[in-house]
Amino acid sequence: MLKPILLVEDDKRDLELTLIALERSQLANDVIVLRDGAQALDYLRREGDHAARAEGNPAVILLDLKLPKVTGLEVLQAVRADPALRSIPVVMLTSSQEESDVLRSYELGVNAYVVKPVAFDQFVSAIAELGVFWAVLNEPPPGSLKATRRHE
Repeated sequence: MLKPILLVEDDKRDLELTLIALERSQLANDVIVLRDGAQALDYLRREGDHAARAEGNPAVILLDLKLPKVTGLEVLQAVRADPALRSIPVVMLTSSQEESDVLRSYELGVNAYVVKPVAFDQFVSAIAELGVFWAVLNEPPPGSLKATRRHE
């Protein structure tokens, strides 16, 4: 059973580029797209519009820093505070190079902090590598299902 990748991104251009990059990496994982931090928390907690979703956590959360309603840092803090969610790898995927954002993300327990490259080719390459690493190569914590890659 392949676990999905949760992508939380509000910028339309960055969202499209990220989806293109993940598609080019030929991952078989589904990508769940949410546009704000409140939706992300509802999805993860299986509340609100996502109350009926299947059980299980995503393989990784690709999380933008500056989100509407609930910021990426607030989502990260909530994920790390919840025993059912805290083992999910979280990658902050942002355009912010502010030292305070990087520091705060790591203080809250982010697994990786990636600044979105400006050049299209670099962006696609970076996202593809992230997707492959976290969805295929990374060994999940004990007790979680290992995502297996489908060969088609």
